[in-house]
Amino acid sequence: MITVPLEKQSPKNYPIESVTLDVQGMKCAGCVNAVERQISQCPGVVSATVNLVTSIALVEYEKEKVLPEKLAQKLTMGGFPSSLRVGEETKDWSVINQRKREEEQKAQFYQLISAIILLLFSTIGHLHHLGFHYLHYFSNIWFHWGLATLALLIPGREILLNGWQSLWHRQPNMNSLIGIGTVSAYLASCVALVFPELGWECFFDEPVMLLGFIFLGRVLEGKARNKTSSALEELLSLRPQWARVVGKEGINQDQGLPIPSGLVKPSEWVKVLPGEQFPVDGKVVMGQTTVDESTLTGESIPVFKSEGSLICAGTINETGLVIVETVSSGAKTILSQIIATVEEAQTRKAPIQNLADTVSGYFAYGIMTIALGTFFFWYGWGTSIWSSVLVDLDTSSLILSLKLAIDVLVIACPCALGLATPTAILVGTGVGAQEGLLIKGGDVLEQAQNLDIIVFDKTGTLTQGYPQVTDILPWEETKFSPAQLLQIAASLEINSNHPLAQGLLQESKKLDLSLLKTSSLVNGMGKGVKGDVFQESAMLGTFYCGNELWLKEQNILLSPKIIEQSLKFQTDGKTVIYLAQENNVIALFALGDKLRPFARETVTKLKDKGLEVILLSGDQENVAKAIALQLEITQYYGGIQSPQKAQIIRNIKNKYPHKVIAMVGDGINDAPAMIESDFAIAMAQGVQIAVKTASIVLTRGNLMDILSAIDLSEKTLAKIKQNLFWALSYNLITIPIAAGILLPKYHFLLNPATAGGFMAISSIVVVTNSLQLKNWKISNKY
Repeated sequence: MITVPLEKQSPKNYPIESVTLDVQGMKCAGCVNAVERQISQCPGVVSATVNLVTSIALVEYEKEKVLPEKLAQKLTMGGFPSSLRVGEETKDWSVINQRKREEEQKAQFYQLISAIILLLFSTIGHLHHLGFHYLHYFSNIWFHWGLATLALLIPGREILLNGWQSLWHRQPNMNSLIGIGTVSAYLASCVALVFPELGWECFFDEPVMLLGFIFLGRVLEGKARNKTSSALEELLSLRPQWARVVGKEGINQDQGLPIPSGLVKPSEWVKVLPGEQFPVDGKVVMGQTTVDESTLTGESIPVFKSEGSLICAGTINETGLVIVETVSSGAKTILSQIIATVEEAQTRKAPIQNLADTVSGYFAYGIMTIALGTFFFWYGWGTSIWSSVLVDLDTSSLILSLKLAIDVLVIACPCALGLATPTAILVGTGVGAQEGLLIKGGDVLEQAQNLDIIVFDKTGTLTQGYPQVTDILPWEETKFSPAQLLQIAASLEINSNHPLAQGLLQESKKLDLSLLKTSSLVNGMGKGVKGDVFQESAMLGTFYCGNELWLKEQNILLSPKIIEQSLKFQTDGKTVIYLAQENNVIALFALGDKLRPFARETVTKLKDKGLEVILLSGDQENVAKAIALQLEITQYYGGIQSPQKAQIIRNIKNKYPHKVIAMVGDGINDAPAMIESDFAIAMAQGVQIAVKTASIVLTRGNLMDILSAIDLSEKTLAKIKQNLFWALSYNLITIPIAAGILLPKYHFLLNPATAGGFMAISSIVVVTNSLQLKNWKISNKY
């Protein structure tokens, strides 16, 4: 069972968790609606989202009030066999996928054989009309009765039982419609057989052919549906199943013990041979190699790795034997988190699906009402008004009315309506993941094309996020050399993960400077640090390292000369960090950060699309201005701290209440603003909270992928609209035809089997149209 704690509470302060259920037996949008309704009726359930294509239900519930096992039991009793999804660490995906494929192939083979047998024997009974008199045994009415009886009891049994269960629970679905149609035709034919004096027509071959076409359609639809989830299956296949764990002594002689990769513990060492996939996230402790990281980054050029380099599970070791110390394994690896996110995204609905859900909730009832109305109209008035129809068709009023009602039941297609949105979302999110776009749901995919304003953080987003020290400027004839000043600053910043702090630390490493002992460290988040610095046992003094705001908070004032020098650095796009001792500034450090590749092109193309682009930065305003000028961004904010970023987003939303605002960031200080925005985009190398907050994660770190996300959103939404248009148009056109609208003038009558064939084709068209999204490639456009 997978239970995911969520960072929210129910109205009565019960903790909220989520559980994933595997649900079988869903055939149409009506089934989805029925499953969601059954789950939502349980006290303590907060929300339920069901996906028809993946057969998954994602349920949020109050932990103290709901047992997930009971939810599965209720669905099973309601006609939808369900089970809790097992935890990631205990899964053997190769076995599970193989078993799933075998079960699907077995079911499809059974349906195909059933379809062939039913269609073959129902057709043979009519061949005597073509002169094949030696087949007269197959034209015997009792043969047709036996064939229809066996067809309903054996291959049609599942359809009838599921349809009856759904009716019993007042949640009719497609199987209910098919069941009513086939049983009605069968019973009417039985009455005609037992009471020939009534003059009714026996049409046992109609329910047989109808079931044959239904099974054939489901085989074709199933094959098409399987293709929609192939992108996710390809991701799943990247997850290594086994890891070769070795001891930390005698490694050269230790071949390693193969164990499931999900069972490897943190800090254990894993041997990976050339050509193998890395089974865990970790760092190289022995050896060096080149690694193919294209599965995660999309970059085809191998990356060199040596001791200390980080490794991700699923990437491929190309050239050398290496030993990796495990950091994360199983469900905690980056690859597993990507897969989990894609799975969840394919469950989350797009808002446009509400239309399909609303219609499908009443669809079966509406169709049964129309079928009943069709029967009574033709039986009461139609055959009297157009009596010539009975003569031309050589049938009775009752049988004709019954056939038309059955046509209505079986030609209606809730499947197409139910598949319209989830198949497109399934393909869109899967293809996006393959192309470096981790899109967290159908709602996200739909909204991306509606963006009006996009706000960028600077450091790590528009720039590479690796500021490098360009200038060290001693001040006021300090007694410390430039190297000593850098040594002091780096010693103070040792515990900070801020990009500027990391820039100081990297420069000290380049110069091979040892870090000094510090104490009484006080960290001002995103602003600077204060502490006592010691050299050997002697205290050098109390130092302050940070930005201008940090110094002001410490009552350290900048002289006009310092301000003038800082402005010169900032005008060049460099960020200034100050080092002060007691109350005096003793050094200025200037750090420069390069623009990300394609940053300028991305901003230009976003503006060409009509989006307003805004820059936010915690850097000094002049630095933000310099970067904004390089990128031709007219609206920018500098010197903005984390809470202020969120406030600026709120201000923009208040000013433009009807516009959709996106925030692009990568750091902890960006998370509040990302949460406040309508739409959040994170760089994959950003901190975890930013990635978790985001609606879209750019796994390749390529800014141009923002444009690709908008493009994919437009393409997917277009497919959804096409699917819904087809599904609604199909039903609006075919149901009146099935009800006999063409009968009076053209004497055109569908038989139930043909109606069933049209119904199957409708679903196949929707799925096939969604599959066209697989032709979308980022490289084709950007």
